Amino acid sequence: MKQDWRPTLDPTIPVKYLAVAQAIASAIKEGELRAGDRLPTYRDLAWDLGLNVSTITQAYREATRRHLIGGEVGRGTFVLASSREAELFALKENPTRELIDLSTNIPARHPDDDQAAELFADYLKKESGSTELFSYHAPDLLTRAQMAGSKWLAWRGVELPPAAVVPTAGAQQALLACLLVLCEPGATVLVEEFTFPGMKAVARQLRLRLQGIPCDEAGVLPSALDAASRSSGARVVVLTPNLQNPTGTVMSATRRAEIAAVVKTRNLLVIEDDVYGPLSGQRPLALEMPEHCLMISGLSKTVGPGLRFGFVSGAERWIAPIRAEVHATHWTMSPVMLGMACHWIEEGRAFARSDWQQVEVAARWNLARSRLKGAGRQAPGSVLSPAPHLWLETCIPADDAVMVVRARGVEAVPDSFFSSGRHQENRLRICLTAPQSRAVLSLALDKLIECNILA
Repeated sequence: MKQDWRPTLDPTIPVKYLAVAQAIASAIKEGELRAGDRLPTYRDLAWDLGLNVSTITQAYREATRRHLIGGEVGRGTFVLASSREAELFALKENPTRELIDLSTNIPARHPDDDQAAELFADYLKKESGSTELFSYHAPDLLTRAQMAGSKWLAWRGVELPPAAVVPTAGAQQALLACLLVLCEPGATVLVEEFTFPGMKAVARQLRLRLQGIPCDEAGVLPSALDAASRSSGARVVVLTPNLQNPTGTVMSATRRAEIAAVVKTRNLLVIEDDVYGPLSGQRPLALEMPEHCLMISGLSKTVGPGLRFGFVSGAERWIAPIRAEVHATHWTMSPVMLGMACHWIEEGRAFARSDWQQVEVAARWNLARSRLKGAGRQAPGSVLSPAPHLWLETCIPADDAVMVVRARGVEAVPDSFFSSGRHQENRLRICLTAPQSRAVLSLALDKLIECNILA
């Protein structure tokens, strides 16, 4: 219990509730506060710090938003289970100066985003006869979502009927639904040795054990996958063959065939994360082994993160039990956003925005490649397609490098956020599409180079 915990506020943060929230985050990071510790009551902490109760209320609300703490009625406020990944949701702006965010993997800002209100109004006008938007999901809307998902898959070169598509509230929800249905608590799931934070979050929520598979510049090593499946008994593998997060790797054609051979021999099920696939120009891995693969996709990385539309697709024997778990798939979807996502796919706007995103990513990737190489530093890794993020080697420990670049006004993410075990390589992931413009990205790259922490 930490009801006697008292924070030391950072005097450089003038907004008091943000200073308290940051003190909570720092105490968790330093181990002063641990998972399950109960925090002081709002009134007690306000009294000790000489602040208003409303200020502490705001601070706890901010810490809750950052996924650091949670309240239980009648019991108090507690530190949530340890989650370094949750720091990715932390406030990205220091009140004393502006930070350039290279830590959040979001699409580049599309020119049409300035007319967001008009786009939304246009959609509502076209849907004016619908009675479904402010109600629960009508069967017709879910059927429409299945058809939209099938159309998106066809654009990716995968021909599947609408019945083979299960809509979800985003790709992350699709991943959660798949593993909830397919894995028992305590089961081992195979992943790339550096995997995306959402995978680690789902594993923690479902109490799954992750086992990392070594990779090289062509993707997961087939021999390592074979050995890991035999030694662990794992039957499920989660892979991102196209623009892997965080490394940016695109799996080569030869490697795809080799991985498919291992999967078929060992009778494994691959859950393919294809959210970055449209940016790669490469075919999904699912085409190599359709009976052994579930494919997850969505609009958050290529069209717009606010359109919480995703889906999982595959052979009926895998899809049927997932389809039955409606509370884990489409139940939490907003009919308004679902309808708008379907509309954008139907009229082609989603594809056009994704194509634009691919061009913008290529321009930013080439900019970063030129600047880093011109500074005598490493160029981005050897990948078949420009990636929206870079996996940069540092000459000092990555956690220290993060602090150095933050002091220069840039946010990046260390390799510890992505490691599926204890393995670390002194790497930073920087996201090229997070800055508002190429000019801001250029400024961030200048600051990064000036820090002199890249190998």
